[in-house]
Amino acid sequence: MAHPTVASEMPSLPCFQHPSRVFNNSTYVNVSLRVKSLCSVALGTSNSDFMDKLSVMSQGHTERLWAMPRRLPSFNRTNSESHRDNKEEEYVNVNSKERIKQYSAWLHTCAFKKSLNEGRAVHGHQIRGGVDPDSHFWVSLINMYAKCGCPAYARQMLAKMSEQDVVSWTTVINSFVAQGNAREGINLFCEMRQEGIKPNEFTLATCLRACSMCSSIDFGKQVKAEAIKVGLLSDSFIGSALVDLYAKCGELSLADKMFFCMPEQNEVLWNVLLSRHAQLGYGKEVIRLFGKMLKSEVKFSKYTLSSVLKGCENSRDLRNGQIVHCLAIKNGFELDKFLACNLIDMYSKCLLVGDAFKLFSMIKGHDVVSWSTMISCVDQHGHHSEATKLFNLMRHKDVQPNQYTFASVVSASTELGDLHIGESIHACILKYGFEHDISVSNALIRMYMKNGCVHDGARVFEALTRPDLISWNSLLSGFHDYHCHESGPRIFYQMLVEGFRPNMYSFISVLRSCSSHLDLGFGKQVHAQVLKNNLNGNDYVGTALLDMYAQCGCMEASCVAFNRLDSRNIFTWTVIINGFVRNDLAEKGIECINLMQREGVKPNEFTLAGCISGCSQITAIKSGRQLHSMVIKSGHLCDVFVCSALVDMYAKCGQIEDAEIIFNSLVRYDTVLWNTMICGFSAHGQGEKALKIFEEMKDNNYIPDEVTFIGVLSACSHIGLVEEGKWYFNSMSTLYGISPTDEHYACMVDILSRAGRFDEVKSFIEEMNLTSNSLVWETILGACAKHGNIKLGERASEKIFALRPETDSNYILLSNIFAGKGKWAEVKRVRALMSNLGVKKEPGCSWVEINNHVHVFVSDGVHPSILEIHSKLEELDKKLRLVGYVPQIEHVLHNVLGEEKKDYLIHHSEKLALAFALLSTTPMKKIMIFKNLRICGDCHNYMKLISDIIDREIVVRDVKRFHHFKGGYCSCQDYW
Repeated sequence: MAHPTVASEMPSLPCFQHPSRVFNNSTYVNVSLRVKSLCSVALGTSNSDFMDKLSVMSQGHTERLWAMPRRLPSFNRTNSESHRDNKEEEYVNVNSKERIKQYSAWLHTCAFKKSLNEGRAVHGHQIRGGVDPDSHFWVSLINMYAKCGCPAYARQMLAKMSEQDVVSWTTVINSFVAQGNAREGINLFCEMRQEGIKPNEFTLATCLRACSMCSSIDFGKQVKAEAIKVGLLSDSFIGSALVDLYAKCGELSLADKMFFCMPEQNEVLWNVLLSRHAQLGYGKEVIRLFGKMLKSEVKFSKYTLSSVLKGCENSRDLRNGQIVHCLAIKNGFELDKFLACNLIDMYSKCLLVGDAFKLFSMIKGHDVVSWSTMISCVDQHGHHSEATKLFNLMRHKDVQPNQYTFASVVSASTELGDLHIGESIHACILKYGFEHDISVSNALIRMYMKNGCVHDGARVFEALTRPDLISWNSLLSGFHDYHCHESGPRIFYQMLVEGFRPNMYSFISVLRSCSSHLDLGFGKQVHAQVLKNNLNGNDYVGTALLDMYAQCGCMEASCVAFNRLDSRNIFTWTVIINGFVRNDLAEKGIECINLMQREGVKPNEFTLAGCISGCSQITAIKSGRQLHSMVIKSGHLCDVFVCSALVDMYAKCGQIEDAEIIFNSLVRYDTVLWNTMICGFSAHGQGEKALKIFEEMKDNNYIPDEVTFIGVLSACSHIGLVEEGKWYFNSMSTLYGISPTDEHYACMVDILSRAGRFDEVKSFIEEMNLTSNSLVWETILGACAKHGNIKLGERASEKIFALRPETDSNYILLSNIFAGKGKWAEVKRVRALMSNLGVKKEPGCSWVEINNHVHVFVSDGVHPSILEIHSKLEELDKKLRLVGYVPQIEHVLHNVLGEEKKDYLIHHSEKLALAFALLSTTPMKKIMIFKNLRICGDCHNYMKLISDIIDREIVVRDVKRFHHFKGGYCSCQDYW
């Protein structure tokens, strides 16, 4: 639970009342009256050793002081004895004053040297000796405990003082504030006022410093009122403390007003004001104030220039930074190491790394600060290799690095991605003993995580005694990829258990883990935490949220997160576009690029590649061409990601020639681009070209991967290269060490079964143990339908129905096998099985794009131009009969009469689409028809003859491949 503010704990001044504080003496050191035990505990020495120490401190008077005469019990005494006792009492009193004075002097020395153990020993002797302390002793004792970093002990001594004064109170208050316990200092100030002790200028200044530390501006204003009441507001200490308080709390107008109301603006006050403005990033205000300072009679120092440079650095004000540099040269400060580091920082932030390095080179006798500043400078500007070289040079100069040096050079090695350098620096860190520094450890964790060494990064994290939020975030950053993303949610949960409040970096990392893991449930829980921590309006977190929902297939939630963003940048648009494309909503993705441009956001290479991939999905060739022109205009034609998307788009839209032109015009290639071209040629039935590209790929020293061999084996299958296919399949493991996947086995089965080698297929399945591979059996079933192999087809269907009973195409293939052999009872049985299982047949359809509008056709469907389409088909039928076309009614898989079968054939969806395209396009244009099922044999023969009659190229893409019909021939050479 958050601590209440100081203002809420106490009423307004001048009462300074608050709940009474009870001091439990048992919590403080119980100083023993036996000096031997005290000395043993405090100093760890024997009593004789301690006496030797005190002998040195007391300059030879210890023995006399410690030999104290004791008062004897009262008996009947003679006059002479009574007189002697009076003399002894007088001697004891005089001696006690001297001794307490000596104690005070020793305590002063202990305070000066910060020697806590010796100071406690002196205190012990005072108690053992029974010497009554005076006010000076109490002040000295309190001062000793305060200066030695024991404010609680000082507070206890203050409570024992009979006459407390403002000096003692101020000393105790200052000790708590110096230890960082500002709120306790404020509480003590309130107690002092309740005791009726008036503060002096040092008390008020110390209390104001405490207010500044805990950002309690309300209580600070009350202290200011007290300063006015006692007439001390014009004091320079109080004034500077008030200026610092107002500036730190963001009340810059009050800080300026307080500053200029001071009777004297000295250098200290100017430096306080300038420093606070610089720290808050108000560079222009720093320059304005510095101009006023120059007009005054106050001389500036190197510390003043340091604050001004910090302001120039924050506002990237190079011109004024150079002016300050000139002032430094004029006043002889240029080569001062402290100021030089600020100048290097300023030039670095203003992107002048060369000037920063020139200045660095001018300094003689570099210390660790200047080296660290320069290393950080070159690292921040992307010169990571130079940063590591500077680090090596620094070590050669025998300058010992510190934690800031190591943090910067580890960061440089992280960006270099060189694990060897990072591990070497880690060894150096261990050598110099900085392995427990939190900033260094955090940098090491990030270095290991970015290099994929998550276990090493986790070990560094586990070695931390008190990890901070940055440590947790650095650890989380390594659990994004597919292999270890499941650890991200667990680490995030543990971070919450440890009491850490996640920030935006925490949420971004854990949401990326959820995206990789497709863990929608935990992602929603993280979303709830985002709302709880009021980060729902953060654009970076919002982008991570919409990406998580998009990856998990929840595009509605992703759109909601997208619309809630205040500012949508190029990265955000790219994420939502790729989300639509990934979830089969490519049309919306393409629409987004137009909306994005209307908002003034220009697409980058990733946005364009995503949109072009969307065009590939829906075969939107016109939109693809528009995006292609956009790629050329924006200068992204050399990007391999964009080019791969373009080649793939043209290939999938049936424009394999355009894909080949783009591919041949490129200068840079990668494996993905080679694979895209190989698979493109294979899908278009140009197997020879696919294999030729594969050989060129190897000649150019590109190593093929799994996708490459899918394209190569498919090419062999489509052109009937059985022996070559076998050789390529075996070379995967023997030459390239690639283990075949289900897709590779299916390709090999397709090669054999398409060629009718079913005996070899059986042997291959048994040899490779593929009996539970559904993809292999589906491939066999398709080949059985082509070759009419009922026996193997039935066996394949039994396997498939057991493995994937919900796939409708498998039932249809089996039904077609039976129908082709005239076994209509078996056909009826298969149809009934489908009905009982609730499996519905996907209706066959074809579509064409005419004038940016897609027209879909089914055999028994309707269309606004259906009469004209039928008329056109009758016209084509007459022309076909003149060249000897005979309908292949064996491809009609319905138990109807011959004339009805001819009607079925003439109204197949691809023929309807062809007729409409002929009615709607110019004679010179290529006709593109897309079909969701395989083209039948009659339609295949029909398209070949029509392409020759009308002298136009017709391209039909069915569910398996492209068929290019031209001049009476097909690109598949009737092997399909």
